[in-house]
Amino acid sequence: MTTDFLLAWMHHLCFLGMAAALAMQWALLSPSRPLPLAALGRTDACYGSLAGLILAIGAARVAWGPKGMDFYLDNPIFWAKIGVFLAVGAVSAFPTINYLRWRQQARHTPDFHPAATDIVKVRTAIKIQAAGWAALPILAAAMARGLGHS
Repeated sequence: MTTDFLLAWMHHLCFLGMAAALAMQWALLSPSRPLPLAALGRTDACYGSLAGLILAIGAARVAWGPKGMDFYLDNPIFWAKIGVFLAVGAVSAFPTINYLRWRQQARHTPDFHPAATDIVKVRTAIKIQAAGWAALPILAAAMARGLGHS
């Protein structure tokens, strides 16, 4: 019971941390002021680290949780949740690649500022990620209540 409680708590904290990191990226990407590229890089690294942790903790919950592996692995809602998480992860590569490219350009050109259209594209990717994040708790709540099992 204690292990399940701790794993659930850590899983939820990582989820909240990732949502906060995503919101922070959105706020830092204001097209009306110079971009704090170093802060964007750190925030994105935090986001990625929390994604790894949430996957590891989620795997631990599947392996050692009281519901047993079959509860998760035989549930299509679980796989939908994993699919949404992986899709959000794939979309998150776009901002990461841009942040790395922008930082490299800023090292070579001190007055570098990304084009407004590039900032809009990255912000759009963040909006798509946020939509995916909104779906995850819905899927988790459905799964926790046994939906998806026949």
